[in-house]
Amino acid sequence: MMRSRPQAPRLKTLAIAFSALALAGCATFSSDGGLASVSAITKERTGYAVQREQAKEDRTSIESVIRQLTAQPLTPDIAVQIALLNNQGLQASLADLGIAEADLVQAGRMRNPGFSFGRMRGGSEVEIDRSIMFDLAGLLTMPMRSEIEGRRFEQAKLQAASQAIQLAVDSRKAYFNAVAAQQTALYMEQVASAAEAGAELAQQLTMVGNWSKLDQAREQVFYADAITQLAKARHNATVTREQLTRHLGLWGRDTAFTLPARLPDMPKAPNDALNIESQAMAQRLDVNMAKRDAEATAKALGFTHVSGFINVFDAGYANKSTTGKPRENGYEISLELPIFDWGGARVAKAEATYMQAVHRVADTAVKARSEVRVSYSAYRTTYDLARHYSQEIVPLRKKISDEVLLRYNGMLASVFELLSDSRDQINSVNATIEAQRDFWLAETDLQAAVNGNGGAPAPLRAQASDAAAAAH
Repeated sequence: MMRSRPQAPRLKTLAIAFSALALAGCATFSSDGGLASVSAITKERTGYAVQREQAKEDRTSIESVIRQLTAQPLTPDIAVQIALLNNQGLQASLADLGIAEADLVQAGRMRNPGFSFGRMRGGSEVEIDRSIMFDLAGLLTMPMRSEIEGRRFEQAKLQAASQAIQLAVDSRKAYFNAVAAQQTALYMEQVASAAEAGAELAQQLTMVGNWSKLDQAREQVFYADAITQLAKARHNATVTREQLTRHLGLWGRDTAFTLPARLPDMPKAPNDALNIESQAMAQRLDVNMAKRDAEATAKALGFTHVSGFINVFDAGYANKSTTGKPRENGYEISLELPIFDWGGARVAKAEATYMQAVHRVADTAVKARSEVRVSYSAYRTTYDLARHYSQEIVPLRKKISDEVLLRYNGMLASVFELLSDSRDQINSVNATIEAQRDFWLAETDLQAAVNGNGGAPAPLRAQASDAAAAAH
């Protein structure tokens, strides 16, 4: 017969179990899943917070805000606000916060205990072995693992904020491209109308013998070319508008938003460089993420040194029951013997990974400083070019037009000279629009280089200089 189990071992088993449950309960999820930190970083750099969509009520609220915002012509800030609220790609990237936090919570919980049960029978005797094992190595290293995962969670917050800020940058640039393309398309419509009037007049004068067929053909080909350029401008306006729409995450009736007729006015004076490099070192998210990665790797290196020699260490309560004999109680320890693997490879890998992280921080800092300098150069250059067009080229072109108009009114110039002068203005106007657009794009790139993840600005377009040469 098997004897009844004593009460003392049972109480010990329950005590161990309740202790494990208490330790596991210490690691819990935060109330916001790290979103508050991400939203604060994003708002500091863009002016607008990030909102996570989790329920149907959230979608209803967001749609209501979007319809209020799109009821008026969009501004760059409104475009950013809509993108941060509504872009589904950003919402998908915010799920990485939940993954990182789950890893953090998991690191703060003990591994589930292992229970083993064995029953052997020989003749009339029955032998039963029972044991419950707890991961003591995991318990001892839990604080260090939690700290490592905590740093990674903070890094995940920076990564999420970085994606939100990059979305804001891309949305602003898409906005300026869309407005500039629409402005160009509207201007090309006026050019096409003027060219059509010139072609019709040339045809009528040719019919009565007051105009040569060569001159008529020139007017006709100018009209045909204007129609071609108008079609291209309209298509470009559609493409850039759709790019903006994708960044804003709009569809259905919300895509009928209105853009202003022209780009915003340029500032009266450009911003000074001051300490933009030091600002970038303090504020750029890629630099901060590289630093956090190096810190986490350093902590992991210490953890590897601790667990390099002993990687598995389990201990627990065990008892044994045999027919006709009293129950035997005791404990059991399971220890990995470092016979074949002394942990040297793990330690060497951790050290190499740490040095890799250190060099990556230095490389990121060097690139960040360079990108800031290049971005500021592009910012100042595009500002000076846009000012040159608005204060030099456009006034000169207007002065020429006024003189031609005076000559036409005094019957010293023909209507075709007036039309020819209008054709000469096309390149100047288009180049002015492009110069203003390039300035706003460069200004956005500069802000991204200082506050966001940077990225080399686009090279200055040769199209504007070509247009200027043609205008002269």
